[in-house]
Amino acid sequence: MSTDKKMVLRQIGAKIAYFRTLVGISQRELAAKINTTQSTISKVESGNYNDNLSIVMLTEIADALEVDLSLLLEFTGYEKAMWDRKSGE
Repeated sequence: MSTDKKMVLRQIGAKIAYFRTLVGISQRELAAKINTTQSTISKVESGNYNDNLSIVMLTEIADALEVDLSLLLEFTGYEKAMWDRKSGE
């Protein structure tokens, strides 16, 4: 089984948006915490950040959101099944 990288990046982005919303901060506030732009955070959350999201940036985001990095990188069986359905379309 081949993992669709774009789908993984979208899933990570969705998790970042979810935790950011739970913490109650805007994209702009998250961007300020990690010294980047709101536009970059928007691209990360939509899975469109140059198809290349660094572990350093992910670590900074996790720290800023006060969540364990593993929460952004672990995927449930349901999430993985979604990838399989999307790649079969």
